Amino acid sequence: MLKILDIIAPPIAILITGRPFTALLNFSLTLLLWIPGVIHALIVVSEHKVTKRFLWLEKAIEYRH
Repeated sequence: MLKILDIIAPPIAILITGRPFTALLNFSLTLLLWIPGVIHALIVVSEHKVTKRFLWLEKAIEYRH
């Protein structure tokens, strides 16, 4: 779902990840030209997913020990 929002409304996709200041930066990129805003949103959302997955894995390892 976030991939669709990345393309349609890049700042909203970034807001969903919980990064309001990055969303403001993305809003300005989206206003300048659409493509830089979309690329930036794809990178930020992808980074958010990796971080979320890493934190889950870290908790699983701590729980196991």
